[in-house]
Amino acid sequence: MQTTFVLTILVGAPIVAVLSLGTPLPTWAARVEFAVRVGAVVWVVVALAVFGYAWRFEAGDGGRDSD
Repeated sequence: MQTTFVLTILVGAPIVAVLSLGTPLPTWAARVEFAVRVGAVVWVVVALAVFGYAWRFEAGDGGRDSD
């Protein structure tokens, strides 16, 4: 969960900033709504990617080294 949070901030903030450059956002409410909408999509994509990574590389041994 912490990985998802950190990656969403690191990836999402620049994406929201770049996408907002071409979008008219006259009020703070419009800015917040835009950030929430784009941020939600970024969060879902990052969460699925982190889940897929964890699922693919899960050894099923509880994290122990095999001898």
